[in-house]
Amino acid sequence: MIFCFSGTGNSRYIAGRIAQATADERIDLNAKIKAHDTSPVQTGRDVIVVAPTYAWRIPRIVRDWLARTELVGAERVWFVMDCGGEIGNAARYNRLLAEQKHLRDMGTAQIIMPENYIAMFNAPQPAAARKIVERAEPQIDAVVEDVRTGRPFAAPRNNLYDRLMSGPVNPIFYRCFVKSAAFRAGDACVGCGQCARKCPMNNIRMENGKPVWGQACTHCMACICYCPTEAIEYGKKSVGKPRYHFEGL
Repeated sequence: MIFCFSGTGNSRYIAGRIAQATADERIDLNAKIKAHDTSPVQTGRDVIVVAPTYAWRIPRIVRDWLARTELVGAERVWFVMDCGGEIGNAARYNRLLAEQKHLRDMGTAQIIMPENYIAMFNAPQPAAARKIVERAEPQIDAVVEDVRTGRPFAAPRNNLYDRLMSGPVNPIFYRCFVKSAAFRAGDACVGCGQCARKCPMNNIRMENGKPVWGQACTHCMACICYCPTEAIEYGKKSVGKPRYHFEGL
């Protein structure tokens, strides 16, 4: 069984490729998390978790959902993490999560996909994004082959920088940067509610036809990147930057 969480579509695409190649079922964690659904899931022996990289680890909301949810029948777990640059030492924390779930950790694979974190970085223009996805295809094929044959993933890079970023930097990043106060909807907002529907945290409510953000943001960038009129900004940090979601390619 494949569990997928995706902010702007990169992980969803990778999970879809794996599901198609393995004829395995794909479960949408965005919907599970949004519905507060942690009821037991009958998985079968093998579990694949596909998620983006948030502050050099899997998203906390994904970690917490997995920790709380009984995976009935699961014995082995592979983690597939996409990122704009690097996953740091995320494999260590995935291994600890697997141990907590009494699962055999089959490793963590890194796949470079187009950047979407426009609260801090620049997303690529569509032509550049397509090239990044093209370069990712062999990596996805390798992941599929390992899963199909039951092989562990090769160990990812693990140097001092990786340990620093996934270790002490991760909680500092969440505490200092993962906030929703800077989100605003400008005059171009048409009140369609797309942002509220896309938010996996139920952190956006519509008031007088405009979105209002709460305090539970996970910085998935779904609201700002899927806005059909590009009315949402993250303070001044997103102004003038291209929006990115995979389906737009």
